[in-house]
Amino acid sequence: MVNALTHIHIHAISDRVSHGVLRIGNLSFPCLLGKNGRTFRKREGDSKSPRGSWHLTDFYYRPDRVLRFPLAKRLNPSDAWCDTPGQKDYNRKVVLPFTSSHENLWRDDEAYDILITTNHNLRPRIQNAGSAIFLHLWRKGATSTEGCIALRRRDMLIVLSKTKGRRYLVI
Repeated sequence: MVNALTHIHIHAISDRVSHGVLRIGNLSFPCLLGKNGRTFRKREGDSKSPRGSWHLTDFYYRPDRVLRFPLAKRLNPSDAWCDTPGQKDYNRKVVLPFTSSHENLWRDDEAYDILITTNHNLRPRIQNAGSAIFLHLWRKGATSTEGCIALRRRDMLIVLSKTKGRRYLVI
């Protein structure tokens, strides 16, 4: 039997919607998905959340906005994520300055104040199969993501307090 507290499940009424429900154990929280829904055939820039089971790999927090939490790494203003297909660092954390297209991890909004990376498209890493698929905070006023899963801050903290051991995000 699978331990429910290691698996975080995302449910949506269809693969075309940008809102869903995140479930862990007997708890449920509203969440945002990619603005074009979910897919089993993720492509760079399609604004879809990739369906599958993804290991939650690295936990980051922004130290000027969030108190440290266990096992988390501090984000720095120079942290970014490469989203350029064909680049050797595609779908990898990089350090600024970085000349190719990238996602800044130190943002003006609150989205990446708490950021958890997934192993989506890490090994094997397939060019153009999607990058920067994270579990992060829900930005004020947002109605979707570019493919990540977003939770309200309070809900994220509850989810993190309930998870144990090796964690998986099932989309």
